[in-house]
Amino acid sequence: MTTRTWIVGVGMTNFGIHADKTNHELAQWAIRDALQDSGADRADIGAVFYGTATHGPLEGQAMVSGQIASRGIGIEGVPVFNVENACATGSSAFNLAVTHIRAGEADIALAVGSEKMHIGNADRTMALFDSAYDVTDPEALKRTLKELGGEIDEPDLGPRSIFMDIYAAMARNHMRTYGTTPEQIAAVAAKNHAHAVHNPRAHYRKAMTVEQILAARKLSHPLTVPMCSPITDGAAAVVVCSDEGLRRLRAERPVQVLASVIGTGTDRDTTAFDGHISQHVAARAYERAGVGPADMDVAEVHDATAFAEVIQTEMLGLVPAGDGGPAAARGETSLGGRIPVNTSGGLESKGHPIGASGLGQIFELTEQLRGTAGPRQVSGARFAIAENGGGFHRGEEAVASIIILKGK
Repeated sequence: MTTRTWIVGVGMTNFGIHADKTNHELAQWAIRDALQDSGADRADIGAVFYGTATHGPLEGQAMVSGQIASRGIGIEGVPVFNVENACATGSSAFNLAVTHIRAGEADIALAVGSEKMHIGNADRTMALFDSAYDVTDPEALKRTLKELGGEIDEPDLGPRSIFMDIYAAMARNHMRTYGTTPEQIAAVAAKNHAHAVHNPRAHYRKAMTVEQILAARKLSHPLTVPMCSPITDGAAAVVVCSDEGLRRLRAERPVQVLASVIGTGTDRDTTAFDGHISQHVAARAYERAGVGPADMDVAEVHDATAFAEVIQTEMLGLVPAGDGGPAAARGETSLGGRIPVNTSGGLESKGHPIGASGLGQIFELTEQLRGTAGPRQVSGARFAIAENGGGFHRGEEAVASIIILKGK
């Protein structure tokens, strides 16, 4: 019988710009909050999985970052593992913590994700994204983007992450295939900016209209700045445990982990949406959890751009193929709609500190399933799903994580 696993504590810093904090200080802030939330002491933690994608390249701490952060807060004598999986780093740390518990190696474990991306050198930070695809074959990336998005004649639109060009090419492919419009993509962004108004930890908390979003500075057609996630500092932490750990901690509001599944892509037509990495990883997660898309009450998906939410709601089966944009425009994915998505404000507004983003999703969904999300609360939420993707390889994310949770 598979060991049941539970989320018993969550912690998250404000996401934004933290000029006065180090990576480790942000992590320790989130850890303290997660421990307090769980009722666990530092000595209760049996293992730590510490996620960061930028600490090495941006600040020089290329090794043992997790050991330093853990010892600095008084977690000693236990295994500490450093995790990097691009933008899916946080959810990968969570997956490893859950697997550690299920393997019987510990009763209580900690997953942490932390990034300090504002270091006073925007060029170094932006260049980091160029390492999240196959750097040995840059021409392959150019060919793939041309296959996806076609040739476009637009002027140099200023500094941006290569991933904005990647998402823009994927969006143009979706527009060509299904008739998705820039207005529908803007509707996703407007919804998420509206949700973030009610999230005190969000990087941006300003509502925007579809018209304002479409009129903003262009990045790469059809994307504008408010459709895209900002560069963000922040950290999040999650305490997970077994049934035995649950008894020891006497946690009053545990959330059950029904599935945590991670996968990579398969060889396929890069311009096709059927068979996308998130689709087949989600299918495994639903099977493992014993539930389906229709059971989900709330979702957090990896909206590094508003278009990413369009495709991921389709890949998770929350809306039919091609209906991600229209569903958002109809209000189905808004608070009060049929299936609220990114009630936190998503990466577009909550922010995207790479290694912390996946755990930030879990923080939001735990609040939803506990009924403690305040103005963002989805009434009666019982089942929740998180999708977190990272990197780019052969026309899709290099890695995808799907997590399904259940409230008590």
